[in-house]
Amino acid sequence: MTEEAAGFRARQREAGDGPPGATAAFPYDRMTVERFREAFPRARWRDDLGAWFVPGARAERRLTAWMGREWTGVLAYADQRGRDAFAFEPIESPYLEAADDLVVRTPYARAVIAALREVPWARWDPSAKAWRVPFRSLEDLRKRWPTIEEAARLGEPEERRKRERDRKASPEEEDRRAEAAERRRHRYPVPEDALPPAGRVLMTHAGCVVFEDATGELAEPAIVARFYPAVAADPAALTWATWRRPGHEELVQAWPARTPPGPEERARGWWQPTIETLREERRKAASLERAKATRQARG
Repeated sequence: MTEEAAGFRARQREAGDGPPGATAAFPYDRMTVERFREAFPRARWRDDLGAWFVPGARAERRLTAWMGREWTGVLAYADQRGRDAFAFEPIESPYLEAADDLVVRTPYARAVIAALREVPWARWDPSAKAWRVPFRSLEDLRKRWPTIEEAARLGEPEERRKRERDRKASPEEEDRRAEAAERRRHRYPVPEDALPPAGRVLMTHAGCVVFEDATGELAEPAIVARFYPAVAADPAALTWATWRRPGHEELVQAWPARTPPGPEERARGWWQPTIETLREERRKAASLERAKATRQARG
């Protein structure tokens, strides 16, 4: 199907769907509708079908023949009207060039792609690395142009670098880096009078872990308050315990708790995971192990 014909769709209704006839759908344009109604005076718009309905057992054949005779001329007329409208009121932008059609060339941005995909007849031209929009779609493009231009501006390399600098300088980014550094230390505060059993799969406020050793080193109150605010051990002191993530096989063999953790267990910071928690952790671990195996096979 040619690009011109792609905008016009005719389909015969199946027998039993009501009176014989065919549906016709095409982008709305007042002059096109007038020419269509002149050719098919019995056509009626059907909201339930989202298309024009033309009665008759051979309606699809008649619609297809009309498209072959008239549709190219309809589009050419619509293109000329679009050129005239653009000449009278152009879209001034560094991202738009008027040639045989409208050429849109922007930095990559998902919002640009999404907006242009909503414009009838817009297409990506890989050789020009640009979108091409026929003049007949000018008004559809004009409605979406503020969104396209703003997304293109934000996609400029300098704008991206500026946002990255701002992000790195933000307090939120500083907090994220500090949290990541703390996670890499693989330590967790535990009450000195309620040490977790080593070598077992347990749930914590930092996720599912296997504790390896209780160091006996006192956990600094400021560190605990910042990174582990849910852990409380009054009147006992908190000490550091080292941990690692459990593997999939360990999670499969782990014994689940019969009931969810109570307030006391959550306050001490560790508890036996429920079956629902273990199922989710098993899924995550299996995915990570598959990804690791794939990387090793490629390497």
